[in-house]
Amino acid sequence: MATSLLELRHLRTLLALAECGNVSAAARRLNLTQSALSHQLKTLESHYGCALVDRRRQPLALTAAGERLHTLARSVLAQVQQAERELARIAQGEAGQLRIAVECHTCFDWLMPAMDDFRGHWPEVELDIVSGFHADPVGLLLSRRADLAVVSAPEDEAAVRYHPLFGYEMVAVLARDHPLAGKPWLSAADFARETLITYPVPDDKLDLVCQVLRPAGVNPPRRTTELTVAMVQLVASRRGVAALPFWAVKPYLERGYVQALPIGEHGLRSELYAATRADDAGLAYLEDFLVTVRELSFATLAGIRPLAG
Repeated sequence: MATSLLELRHLRTLLALAECGNVSAAARRLNLTQSALSHQLKTLESHYGCALVDRRRQPLALTAAGERLHTLARSVLAQVQQAERELARIAQGEAGQLRIAVECHTCFDWLMPAMDDFRGHWPEVELDIVSGFHADPVGLLLSRRADLAVVSAPEDEAAVRYHPLFGYEMVAVLARDHPLAGKPWLSAADFARETLITYPVPDDKLDLVCQVLRPAGVNPPRRTTELTVAMVQLVASRRGVAALPFWAVKPYLERGYVQALPIGEHGLRSELYAATRADDAGLAYLEDFLVTVRELSFATLAGIRPLAG
């Protein structure tokens, strides 16, 4: 039998390809160039004498051989990750504190499952959410009232590290029989005569306002609600329109409660980052929480994309 060529980086590549569905997104997720990832893949295929992905399909699909290595990758990488956690606990201890502040209401859709998974890895770490919406979560970090903040954009602050989580699309949410429903996408002008339903947050935290409406001089009437499900219900009842992440509204789309349209011809793109204090660099349980968030998010949230590291 030939000597094995497989390394952990190859297994991570196969996982990324399976989860991202295309070479460019997988490369971004792994912080590789497309050519470097393609070279890895071709080297493996040459070594084993068979194709690992079906390049004719979009999104990419693994072949039978690729699926076999994907199964191996999931098993081996999970064991490696568990061993690294145990070594970190030996080196740094098991206890600690991780208080999380957020500036987006929909963050809880993926944050709560990630926290639940994390508790199984680090049961002695005191895990908590700083209650309420926070317009300045980075300020909570710097005053040591939080240990991690979820934010939409990095700031120029030397004492803070920013970790890319994922990018996503904001979509317009309308009633199924709304007069605008037949359009391919909505422009700023389409919102002018609509009641815009939002969370009760400042305008500079609303991507639709900052990136689309304000530059066009559009300021529609407003209505606010704390809950996503209440927002969807108001939209379905023709009380207004809203803008939500695609992954947050997808369950309601599948049930036929409302419908969604792109905002702008090329869509409205948003991003999420985790902010931590620079002097917490190397804290094992904090780094592991970031890994957990990314892994669960890419496994469960529809339409998200990697961000450059």
